[in-house]
Formats: sequence, C-alpha cells, structure tokens
Amino acid sequence: MRNDLPARTLPDFVAYARANQGKMQFGSAGAGSATHVACVLLNSAIGVSVMHVPYRGSALAMQDLIAGRIDYMCDAIQTALPQIQAHAVKAIALLSPNRTVVLPDLPTASEQGLSIDCDSWAAFFLPKGTPGPIIRRLNEAMSLALDTPAVRDRLEAIGVTPVPPERRTPEYLAKYVPAEIEKWAAPIKAAGISAD
Repeated sequence: MRNDLPARTLPDFVAYARANQGKMQFGSAGAGSATHVACVLLNSAIGVSVMHVPYRGSALAMQDLIAGRIDYMCDAIQTALPQIQAHAVKAIALLSPNRTVVLPDLPTASEQGLSIDCDSWAAFFLPKGTPGPIIRRLNEAMSLALDTPAVRDRLEAIGVTPVPPERRTPEYLAKYVPAEIEKWAAPIKAAGISAD
C-alpha cells in the first residue's frame, strides 16, 4: 500500500478500508490479471467495495502506488520486492499460506486473523490425450529440476517457494485446479470480471 496510508498491520488496513472504501482505489496489472483478481478476493474477504484502476502492467500500477495516486495493490512478491526493500511502498501482509524467506518478518494474512490464500502457482498443461508415459517423463524432469539446489536457491531468492514433491503429481493437479476454480469463482463473478 502507499506509504502514507495510516495502517501498519492488516487489521489496521481492514478498519481503514471499511471506513474509507468510497474514496479509495486499488491498482492492478490490468482487468482480469492475477493482481486484479487477488485484490478482488481480498476485498471480498474483508467486505469492502473499492474502485479498481487497471493499468497496462504491474510496473505502471506500482509507479502510481509509489506516487500515492492509488491506495494499494496485491502484487506478486517477485515484482514488489525491490520497492518494499527500498521502503517506497508499505507491505503489511502476504496473501499466501506461508511466509517468504526474502521478507521473513512480513506476516501472512492468516497470522493476522484473515483466512485468505491468493498464492500464485504455475503448472505444465499438455494437450488432452497426451500419452501417460510422456506425462510421467515430463513430470519427473520438472521435479528433478525443482530439486536442483541452484534452481531452488534462485527461486527462493526471488520469493518463490517451490512446491513440495507431493504436490507435483498430475493426480494432485487434477484435484487442485477444480478447487482453485471453486475458490475464485464467486468473487470473480461478483466483481463482474470476464474473459472478454
């Protein structure tokens, strides 16, 4: 959030947003982007309706956040980290289940009393009908890469937490994707976000 917003913790921010939602604005990397949808989920969880200002990318939104033209954004740690470390913006919570090694003192939303998970994730998707042996071989190669110390160290250095081995299987992904769709569907629909 912008540095001069009078909140130091997530509960402070929630109280401020509830009292001032009619005059606040949040920015994103564009309508329907991960940064937009994360803030939609946050706003839904805390019960506020705040004006959305879409930008053409996260960097432009961050520039206006630093300048104080918008009040907050829900940016990915990888892109927000330099601005947080430079104290150009104020970070009050991670919207993910666990803390990050790059900002070990920044508490999660859950630690501050708000059960929310806007953690981003990535997966490999293959065309329907891809033979099982090919899927298994690619999955093994991906898992081996993630377990390589150099890869793991680089990911952690930029704030990315590699998923544990039990969450890397095609079977896990087949259950995880529908659960994610269900989690995000109601706030997205309520906000009027569409693919068009």
